[in-house]
Amino acid sequence: MPFRKEPPYIHGTVAASAVVLVNLGTPDAPTRKAVRRYLKEFLSDPRVVEIPRLVWWFILNLIILPFRSGKSAAKYRLIWTREGSPLKVHTQKQAALLNDMLEARGHADVEVVMAMRYGSPSLPEVLDQLKAKNVGRIAVLPAYPQYSGTTTGSIYDAVFAHYAAARNLPELRMVRNYHDNEAYITALEESIQTHWEAHGRGDKLVMSFHGVPKRTLLMGDPYHCECYKTARLLAERLRLTKDEYIVTFQSRFGKAEWLQPYTAPTLQQLARDGVARVDLVCPGFTSDCLETLEEISMEARHEFEAAGGKEFNYIPCLNESPTWITALAEITEQHIIGWPTMLSQSQRDARELDAEAGRASAAALGAV
Repeated sequence: MPFRKEPPYIHGTVAASAVVLVNLGTPDAPTRKAVRRYLKEFLSDPRVVEIPRLVWWFILNLIILPFRSGKSAAKYRLIWTREGSPLKVHTQKQAALLNDMLEARGHADVEVVMAMRYGSPSLPEVLDQLKAKNVGRIAVLPAYPQYSGTTTGSIYDAVFAHYAAARNLPELRMVRNYHDNEAYITALEESIQTHWEAHGRGDKLVMSFHGVPKRTLLMGDPYHCECYKTARLLAERLRLTKDEYIVTFQSRFGKAEWLQPYTAPTLQQLARDGVARVDLVCPGFTSDCLETLEEISMEARHEFEAAGGKEFNYIPCLNESPTWITALAEITEQHIIGWPTMLSQSQRDARELDAEAGRASAAALGAV
């Protein structure tokens, strides 16, 4: 396999450090064409759909994409903002705020950028941009607190596949999960407490996580366990009894059994059982998106109220909450330890002198 051409290299250039905050992705526009393009990339990932490739090709291209693209585009139009897709907007803001937070904490020599696993800006595109800027140390930070092969595992695949065709590789550090990270749990706790202080507390707190097929759990994916650990730690912080909260899973796709209990049927049953008021939070989503703003705040709300529920309160994702940005900074610091991200001015000056000496030595030996 031929390697990609490397960008021009200047001898003596000091390698930089970067953090790549990676989220799932989003269409470029709420149109049928853009959504079809996005869904095709997303649903073609064997990490996302584990069905024999030939069989899945026919299902995807002849059934799902022709019929689902238009329906999904209509849903995206319901949540699209002037700035664009909420997920992309929030992730961009998080990356910028994380960059500022790290600088305020003394890490002036590291850059934070945003990438998407599917859609734009694509992860390979961002990694190439960093290489062109002579970034030699990269920490990849998925926007998924709980690990799953369908999400974080796919990011790993994309990173390793990209560098498999590169000659000059950077130092890589991959964040696997932070489902039980104390700062992350604190950010969730504060978000819920703030909501309760402003709107009062419901009869039941529903913690809805994105679903995955049950077979992934049976085959060794730890996602289910990590979701429940997040929920348990959060409930302990909120001092909730087991009867005061419930964990559910949303976004089921296809006819196979997925992780249960499912969110919508659970909400319907709660309403039928006389639970008048529920609060719902999505701890596994760090940015509001189609799955939270349309599927939960609109569709799930309707399901609960249609079944007799009186009041449904959706608690927004962490988004740009200061405690969440602080948590991201702490998670990042744990993974860039040892990198030269906190140099003093005298250290920077000394490093530049060494670089100049290196360029001179290289030139003396005939380097261009």
